[in-house]
Amino acid sequence: MSLISDKMNSKKAIILPKYQKIFDGIGENIKLARKRRKLTTEQVSERAGIHRATLHRIEKGDPSVAIGLYFNVLRVLNLENDFSKIAQDDEFGRKLQDLDLL
Repeated sequence: MSLISDKMNSKKAIILPKYQKIFDGIGENIKLARKRRKLTTEQVSERAGIHRATLHRIEKGDPSVAIGLYFNVLRVLNLENDFSKIAQDDEFGRKLQDLDLL
């Protein structure tokens, strides 16, 4: 994947600042996981099949990066099971479902 195609395919995601903080935290967690494993950005990006600039955007919490690319980086870091936990605990949805059952 070239830098040119990355830029041509990227779209600006509109996210409220309070939600951007969530992405910022995810990016920071990914960066720390990479550093704990003593992996360079070049190693992780190559293994994930992405450009180093895209990894940098992921580590900054860029919401316009495709979710599949986040997954590829988590897979390289052996954190793919964390990905399956997204929306796993749907407490609000279960409450709505329980109301329907009454």
